[in-house]
Amino acid sequence: MKTVMTGSQRRKKILELMRDAKEPLSGGALGKETGVSRQVVVQDIALLRTQGYPIVATARGYIINESYKAIRLFKVHHSNEQIEDELNIIIDLGGSVQDVMVNHRAYGKMSAPLQIKSRRDIQTLLNNLKTGKSTALLNLTSGYHFHHVAADTVEILDEIEESLKNNGFLVDFLPYEREDDIQEG
Repeated sequence: MKTVMTGSQRRKKILELMRDAKEPLSGGALGKETGVSRQVVVQDIALLRTQGYPIVATARGYIINESYKAIRLFKVHHSNEQIEDELNIIIDLGGSVQDVMVNHRAYGKMSAPLQIKSRRDIQTLLNNLKTGKSTALLNLTSGYHFHHVAADTVEILDEIEESLKNNGFLVDFLPYEREDDIQEG
């Protein structure tokens, strides 16, 4: 009897297949490799994109356009006034903040791509929050939120994690928060 992959396992497998491929992979080919339909693969690709993975659809199939080798999900907690400090820690240690996500009890998971790679990107975000009519997602969940952070090595992610912890930003995951997470691709 063939074992059925969970959604998280399947998306991790899709990422592995795309990273190992020398040419674009069609939705049908990815579906065949993971035991699901092309339509399910399209949904998985959409979910992976919302998690910050730079997946590009071409006429010949999907490719992943990433220069980073490792991605980790961090759960953090802080105030609006600490956004800049938190993001500077990540950027200064060599990370790239792919997205921001909250896990709202009424609305579920909500995320927004950030693609912050420099202090200039941080200033642009802060200026947009300051001059716009919107507020940071962390305000929906009393300061608790998540970031997918990409880096060249797992060791850099370890440094970022340690620094976030030492600065009081890192918080523990609740058991149900990791079930659909993809770690260190």
